[in-house]
Amino acid sequence: MSEYRVDVLVVGSGAAALVGALAVGHAGFKPLVVEKTELVGGSSAMSGGGVWIPNNPVSKQAGISDSFEEAWTYLTNVVPEAGEATAPEKLRAFLNNGPEFVKFLQDLGFKWRASVGYPDYYPEAPGGSARGRCIEGAVFDGRKLGEWRKKLRKFPGAPPMPIHTNEAWKMFLARSSMGMGAFLRLGARLIGYSLTGRVPLTMGGSLIGQLLYLCLKKGVEVWLESPLQELVAENGRVVGAVVLRQGTPVKVLARGGVLLASGGFEHSQEMREKHLPNPSSTEWTVGAPGNTGDAIRAAVKIGAKVALMDKAWGGPVAITPDGKTSFILAERSLPFGIIVDAHGERFMNESASYVDCWHSIYRHHRKTSAAIPSWLVIDNKHRSRYLFGMLMPGRTPEKATGPKYLVRANTLEELAGKVGVDGKGLVKTVERFNEMARKGKDEDFRRGDSVYDRFYSDPRVKPNPNLGPLDKPPYYATAIYPGDLGTCGGLLTDENAQVIHVDGHPIKGLYAAGNTTASIFGGTYPGPGSTLGQACVYAYIAAKNIVQTLKHGS
Repeated sequence: MSEYRVDVLVVGSGAAALVGALAVGHAGFKPLVVEKTELVGGSSAMSGGGVWIPNNPVSKQAGISDSFEEAWTYLTNVVPEAGEATAPEKLRAFLNNGPEFVKFLQDLGFKWRASVGYPDYYPEAPGGSARGRCIEGAVFDGRKLGEWRKKLRKFPGAPPMPIHTNEAWKMFLARSSMGMGAFLRLGARLIGYSLTGRVPLTMGGSLIGQLLYLCLKKGVEVWLESPLQELVAENGRVVGAVVLRQGTPVKVLARGGVLLASGGFEHSQEMREKHLPNPSSTEWTVGAPGNTGDAIRAAVKIGAKVALMDKAWGGPVAITPDGKTSFILAERSLPFGIIVDAHGERFMNESASYVDCWHSIYRHHRKTSAAIPSWLVIDNKHRSRYLFGMLMPGRTPEKATGPKYLVRANTLEELAGKVGVDGKGLVKTVERFNEMARKGKDEDFRRGDSVYDRFYSDPRVKPNPNLGPLDKPPYYATAIYPGDLGTCGGLLTDENAQVIHVDGHPIKGLYAAGNTTASIFGGTYPGPGSTLGQACVYAYIAAKNIVQTLKHGS
């Protein structure tokens, strides 16, 4: 077997991996990035690209007040105790290093923008922010990547829209002045870039595009189609790994260590069934297809400890007629719609954060066996005013419908019969919901009470922008499943991003970040970009520690 020597081996090519490689390369050392698939970016490239970083300089410059103390208060109120994964020192390390990480990228030329107005997911909690702590990459010209632009992973079927995370919700209000204004601004932005020949990348495309561009400028080497096979350890220290480079095994020796940042296990049906709540299916994830838990399994083989394996960045999803998985966000939060179980009964706040909705589905299903699938029921006002997935409002052609997607009927009873929901239960639920909607108060689940609920809402609907009576046929029903953006249980790490051995000591030379690890947030989601925020910051922490090891030895 041939050998290849570098200073640091980075497994994965998402945001965490590229941040780690960039920090190592900037310090003057030689990193190697190995990516399992033929494309760069993983789930990060397919995401909204938001990064949740409290007390960061970009948000402060945009006029958002924040501090370590406020963020600490918030996290200690919303993050559940989950043993070593959520240890206080790990949360402190995240808060202390987050602003430094943001400035590090700024100084290298990364262009940030504040997602002003995108609130924390629990803004009413002590220390919560209604104006938000999320930042994202500014519009980036993809031409700068040259041939590498063709190797960026993209969300399947997504149109090339140069839009930002705190603007996207307006697009759902397509038949309003606000929605039309958003479409016009987007069109003008797209035309402006097209006229000058630029290729505008935003959201996950900007995040990965900018990071890859900076890595390439630093001479970082990237191997595609090079999956991890096993870790190589000597005398209790990880010194490298065996990588299958385009079909040929190569032993990569890394004197500074290995950083595992290759995502979770959402595309491994075996691991899902073993660890996640059941039922569970790979069809319900929108994570990158290469995320099958390879790095987690490789580390476990040499004694690594895992935690939170039953947790995911979950959320309601639907399966479109052409078999694609659609993450259901604004569709369930906007007025004129509810989610019900097989008995036709509501069981949650439909406008809550996606992770909370995921927990609600499983919790209710354990009690009733009637929540998987659940059904998102909307009336014609919803369908005529708002986007549904990629479907424009006002017209629902037959090809856009299926036996479990936008099933149509002229009465609630008929709709219930078509989808197997109790008709009397559904009619009773809708009658109660309509009464509450007209009053503007959800007495059952407090939908619309939170600032976060109202982020995905229709301000034209009074008195509650999240509530609207279902009283205009035809009615539509879509099956809802407990899907995910990815898993968030994995290798247990310490505040230095070192992987912990089952015996309790850090494994020398082995670091991990992102969804390969057990989340420091314990399975909850503090705000938009929480996945990427902790992933990037801990990759940065890992790189700082690796660089110190390379400089001074250990």
